[in-house]
Amino acid sequence: MIDTQLLISGVLFGLSLGSIFFLMAVGLSLVFGLMRVISLDQLLYYSLGGYVTYSISVTTGNFWLGALGGMAAGAIAGLAAERLVYLRIYERDITFTMITSFGILIGGVGVIKYFWGLVPLPVAVPIDVQIDVLGPEIPVYRLIIVGLSGLVYGGIWMFLNRTIVGKAMRAAIENVEHVEGLGINIYRLFAIAFTIAGGLSGLAGGLYAPLIMVDPQMGLDVLAFVFMIVIIGGLGSIKGTLVSSFLVGQVVSLGTLVYAPMAQMAPFAIMLLILLVKPTGLYGSPLLKR
Repeated sequence: MIDTQLLISGVLFGLSLGSIFFLMAVGLSLVFGLMRVISLDQLLYYSLGGYVTYSISVTTGNFWLGALGGMAAGAIAGLAAERLVYLRIYERDITFTMITSFGILIGGVGVIKYFWGLVPLPVAVPIDVQIDVLGPEIPVYRLIIVGLSGLVYGGIWMFLNRTIVGKAMRAAIENVEHVEGLGINIYRLFAIAFTIAGGLSGLAGGLYAPLIMVDPQMGLDVLAFVFMIVIIGGLGSIKGTLVSSFLVGQVVSLGTLVYAPMAQMAPFAIMLLILLVKPTGLYGSPLLKR
């Protein structure tokens, strides 16, 4: 039997882990929803965000400034990739664009190694305080991450449902040709989506940096989890990404308490089970060409 206090602690840590997973995966899900591009290079912007956060926080002593810098770096890198690479291959099939995105990820890891080296680098936790939550003590910083992920989801929802650009993106997700027929520059929407996605990926790396040591391989280390999350939730579904992120976060956290290897195996088992019942994922729609 698992102690009640330990169980509560596991659930709360799973909540914070799920929030981190959501911030990692939401950029990939947003890009796929609009452009039908599996942008694995979002994990490069995640790594870049972590390193930029490290550099700025060490230089200025201000972690939050570093996290904003990491988000900006991710947004700029995402826009650059869209303008320089993806703009030229949108008409290619999804397999080609996915392989291209993986190539960008691997090449970017090499660039990170060149500038920051191979040694993992620590980022200080900005708020090293714990509070009592239903018994166990939980780091305040983890609770802040949970709150920030909620704000990110709310911000994306507001953007997609309450702004003209966001509504155009939603319409383009359903039917690109109709949106183009209204005189809207669809490639400008693509650039905006990639910029937002890259920024969110960079923010994820910056916020997660104090909980791990930033490492050139950090993006590759979470590749399997991120891919599982977007598949479980449904490719292109922001809501599905949120739900599946918290589901995987709880499975990993509670699985560690029961049997450590389960933390790695259980998410794969859940993904297979869900795909057997619903091949498109929890909230996904059938895969359509752009």
